[in-house]
Amino acid sequence: MSYAIIGFGKIGQALARAFARSGIEVSVATTRDPTSFASDAAAIGPQIVPKTLAEAVKADVIFLAVRFAAHADVAKALPTWQGKTIVDVTNAYGVPPEDLGGLPSAKVVAQAFTGGRVVKGFNHLGAGVLGQDPAVHGGRRVVFLASDDEDAAGEIGDLAEKLGFAPVDLGGLSEGGQLVHGHGKTWGKLIFKDLVKFG
Repeated sequence: MSYAIIGFGKIGQALARAFARSGIEVSVATTRDPTSFASDAAAIGPQIVPKTLAEAVKADVIFLAVRFAAHADVAKALPTWQGKTIVDVTNAYGVPPEDLGGLPSAKVVAQAFTGGRVVKGFNHLGAGVLGQDPAVHGGRRVVFLASDDEDAAGEIGDLAEKLGFAPVDLGGLSEGGQLVHGHGKTWGKLIFKDLVKFG
């Protein structure tokens, strides 16, 4: 299984730290030349491999860690996303609900990534918290996952555990996804909830 993070801002780097801590190789890409962020990647660890966007989207699992408005541009990188799992880490806070057509933002992302299996996840924590070691007080920091594809949610749940987190499946994008969905001037009820699972 190969992994990539698209977007290498604060959230992308926080995710990269999680992969590096666990010794799992992950490609990182932006729309910029990889040499422009190679030193930032190297500072996190040797497992973080800068690539072009075209190279990075060859991965099996792709973490979408760009601004919500940029998701459609990333989706154009491939004609179909069949066989790939996209982890939607974006937040649409500030985007008017009417621009989303009344849908949760992850549903809008799913429409753009034709054929891909979309899992909403890792988006409810700020970068500062997400980038920390998820082992906390003898427990593990919770990450919420929502997907209309149970197999994809299970796959990302397994990966979350390898990264040291405690995954909590919220169900489908229209139900559980609403709990970790920001739009307009409102945040979902679980956004910014820093929870720890014990046992």
